[in-house]
Amino acid sequence: MVFEIKQEKFEGPLDLLLTVIEKKQLHISDIALSRVTDDFLLYAKDRPDISIAESAEFAFIVSTLLLIKSRALLPQFALSEEETESIDELERRLKLLQRFRELGRHVRRLFGRSPLYLPRERNREPIFAPPRSVSVATLLRAVKSIIAALPKAEALQRVVVGKAISIEQMIEKLKERVSSALRISFKEFAGALRGNRVQVIVGFLAMLELIKEGIITATQDAPHGNIMMETERVDVPHY
Repeated sequence: MVFEIKQEKFEGPLDLLLTVIEKKQLHISDIALSRVTDDFLLYAKDRPDISIAESAEFAFIVSTLLLIKSRALLPQFALSEEETESIDELERRLKLLQRFRELGRHVRRLFGRSPLYLPRERNREPIFAPPRSVSVATLLRAVKSIIAALPKAEALQRVVVGKAISIEQMIEKLKERVSSALRISFKEFAGALRGNRVQVIVGFLAMLELIKEGIITATQDAPHGNIMMETERVDVPHY
């Protein structure tokens, strides 16, 4: 049993009504949509087993008819921006639903005509089938090119790691040297370090630390000149 409309201007299935109105063979104002909705509710009440697809079909057609009727009444009513956006959104959704309906009918026509069968898996033994251009000579050239592309091993520079001296050790060493000599130049002190740049730098830092603590004083007569270090503290030998 298919739901049909029975009104003064039209009798027949609902989808046919939509087709007739879209083709402008019948004006939308000639159909009372409220009666269509009431008749479908009575129809659905008598059929508790009505499918979801049929209900969705009814909702789609009635929504489309409402859209058409709202478009027909637009010249008579001034709609707000929100109402206009709602109508445009309904129209977009109906077009999308119409596209799905068309695809569904197409799938329904093709369903079962060309069944798909998975092929049986065959036990295939792997074989080596190189191109005709491959030979021992070409393989040898390929291996040589790969080896040539590998990064070359570079000889690292030999570095001799000397014994490190801490800033605390250098402070004690410089303090002992200045205390014993009372007055000594930094150049003379650095010469005893045998030209070790790291130890000379550490010795300079030790000198700055002793000046900061007030243990020694330092004078320099000219820029880049020799630095003279001296102290008033004299170490008295103990016997």
